Amino acid sequence: MPDRGCLALVFPGQGCQFVGMGADLYDHYPEARSVYEEADDAVGYLLSKLCFEGSEAELNDTANTQPAVVATSLALWAVLQPRLNEKIENIGFAAGHSLGEFSALAAAGALSTADAIRLVRRRGQAMRQAGEEHPGGMAVIIGLSDEQVREIAALACADDGHCWVANYNSPGQIVIAGATTALERAMALAKERRAKRALPLAVSVACHTAYMQGAADQLNAALEDTTFQQPWAPIVSNVTSRALWEPGDIKEALLRQLTSPVRWVESVQYMAGHGITGAIEVGPKPVLSGLMRRIDGAIAISEVTSVETLETFLVAEPA
Repeated sequence: MPDRGCLALVFPGQGCQFVGMGADLYDHYPEARSVYEEADDAVGYLLSKLCFEGSEAELNDTANTQPAVVATSLALWAVLQPRLNEKIENIGFAAGHSLGEFSALAAAGALSTADAIRLVRRRGQAMRQAGEEHPGGMAVIIGLSDEQVREIAALACADDGHCWVANYNSPGQIVIAGATTALERAMALAKERRAKRALPLAVSVACHTAYMQGAADQLNAALEDTTFQQPWAPIVSNVTSRALWEPGDIKEALLRQLTSPVRWVESVQYMAGHGITGAIEVGPKPVLSGLMRRIDGAIAISEVTSVETLETFLVAEPA
């Protein structure tokens, strides 16, 4: 375990979900059961059952996916946190990729579990509605520079649709989003410029673009009605790639996140530049670990995604 303040706590976002996630946690740990029960109450239906045995189609509906991922991430954290004991003081920052930022906020005490679940349920519903009003999608471009992808996205814009950079995931892996027609043009341009890959993602919403402004308007009202506390560890924002402490700043960043690109590369570089030498990824599947290794190979990363990985981590890092 790194020295005090040298560890980051990170949470993945949408895309790490799968049917069956969290079932082993629920069976083994009362702390995890409590989180799922609180999540069920917060959304008003059996979100836990959807995680454990629901249909893939239902789970992949973004209005369900978002609270399901956050609930599972927080169930893992509820089990891990007390077992870290005094070593929790090693955590210098918390961060999450897109949706994962809500998990990070709840883990760091800025939000209650119930409020985090309610907010992301509302966020998912609002994003689904915005996607119906402005149909679109997302695509990943691999093997080109940030500048090349920004130029391609700009060239792909036309009267029938626009395209923007949505996620700076790692060097050479960038996600774009926008109207389907614009994405098709952008992928063709990327291939012309010898991208290693230019592939559409299984997403029917143009996340982190201007097409999500309607969702931001709806989320704003929900954020205003939610109480935020100062977190016990600073939150590195997707939007600013800087540490945030104050509730007002955190709310503003969450609102801007819907229409702004996820600056994950800069976020990891910021944490590394401020002394982070290790990280724990907590969530249904390890997604950020690979990205972080490509961003900064010096960061030692552990993955806590299940009962098995949790127990392996605790054996390796005894309390």
